[in-house]
Amino acid sequence: MQNITSVATDTVAIGASDHRLSRFENIFPIPNGVSYNSYVILDEKTVLIDTADLSIADQFLENLQEALGGKKLDFLVVQHVEPDHSSMIAEIVREYPDVVLYCSKQAWMMINQFFPEIPVKDHVEIKEGDTLGTGTHTLHFVAAPMVHWPEVMVTYDDLTGVLFSADAFGTFGAVEGSVFADDHDFEREYLDDARRYYANIVGKYGPQAGALLKKAAGLDIKTICPLHGPVWRKDLGWFIGKYQLWSSYTPESSDYLVVYSTLYGHTASAAQACAAKIAEKTGRKAAVYDASETDCSYLISEVWRCGRIVLFCPTYNMGIYPKMETFLNDMIALNVQNRTFAVAENGTWAPAAGKLTRAKLACLKNCTILEEGLTIRSALTEKDEGKLDAFVDAIVKE
Repeated sequence: MQNITSVATDTVAIGASDHRLSRFENIFPIPNGVSYNSYVILDEKTVLIDTADLSIADQFLENLQEALGGKKLDFLVVQHVEPDHSSMIAEIVREYPDVVLYCSKQAWMMINQFFPEIPVKDHVEIKEGDTLGTGTHTLHFVAAPMVHWPEVMVTYDDLTGVLFSADAFGTFGAVEGSVFADDHDFEREYLDDARRYYANIVGKYGPQAGALLKKAAGLDIKTICPLHGPVWRKDLGWFIGKYQLWSSYTPESSDYLVVYSTLYGHTASAAQACAAKIAEKTGRKAAVYDASETDCSYLISEVWRCGRIVLFCPTYNMGIYPKMETFLNDMIALNVQNRTFAVAENGTWAPAAGKLTRAKLACLKNCTILEEGLTIRSALTEKDEGKLDAFVDAIVKE
C-alpha cells in the first residue's frame, strides 16, 4: 500500500517510519521510532529530494513509483550523504538510469566512497547560489556545511516556499497518521525528541546551525520539509525559535537539573535531598536523573533545556564515577556553553571527584562553576544540614 502525502503544489512526501530500529546511529535509543523523509516534485521535470534508509526500502520504492505515476525520474538532489538518507542512491540509479544527480562537490566524493561502482551517466556538482529549473519550479541551493556533515546543502523552492532542510529541523520519533506537525500535539508528542535529536546530532555545531538560520531568515519560507520528523506548514516561527535558542546554546528555561551517580544509594539520597530543598526554596521542581540508569543522550537533551545543572558524583578508584565521566565528556564533545554548574562529591576516605569534575567543566565555554561545593563523607547526615543549605542557597541565588 502506497503512503504519499501532498505537502505543497506539485510536491509530495514519500518517506516512511521505522519502529524496529532500537538505536539511531547504533547509539541513541529511539523508543518512539524514527521517520526517514523523502520528497518528490512533479513538474515538467521530476525531482527526487534525497533517498532513504535501507530499513524502509520497499515502502520507499513503492511510494516513489506511485508518486511518479509512470513518469521518468529526471533529477535526484542529494542534500546529505549520511546512509540513512543515501542508502537507496544506487538502487535509484539502477531503476532510473537516465537520472541526473545534483549534489555538492564533497557529496559526490562521498557518494563514490559509499558506491564506488555506481553507474551514474551524469551528475552536476552544485554550490551555493546555483539553481535548478524544473518548469514552473526553481530550486535554489544553499550550503549548510557541518549541519551536521560537511557536504550538506539545503534546497529552497521559490514557487512553493518549501525549504527542504536536510537534517535541520529534524526530530526522532515515527510520524504516523499525518506528516504535518500541526496535526499533532507537537509539544507533547515530539518536542523532547526534537530537542534530543538536535542536542546529540547537531548540537556540537551551533555556529554552523546559526549560520543556516541567518540564511533561512532571508527566504520566504512557507513550509519546512526535514529529513526526519513532521513537516512544518504552520507556526514555523515557534519551531525556528527553538532552533535559535538551541543553536546559540541558550537555555530553553531556567529550570534546575540534578544528575547523580551512585554506588549504593548514598549519593542518590543526597541528590534527592538537594532537589527537595531546591523545590522548597524556589517553589520549582528540579528534574533528577541517575546517570547510570538514564541514557546519556537524554541527559544531554536536558542540559540543552535547563540553565542550572547540579552534579552529584562519588569518588571511584580515586577518580570520577564512570557514568558521570561519560556524561561530562559528552558535554565537552558537544560544546555545551552558557550554563551554571554546581558540584557535589562523595567519598568515604579521600573525596576526589569534586576537583576532577570541576577540571572537566572548566573545559566548557562561557560556563559558571559555583565556588560553593558540597563534600559528603559516605552518607549525608543531620550534621551536613547546614552545608547542604549553603550549597542550595548558592544554586538558587539569582
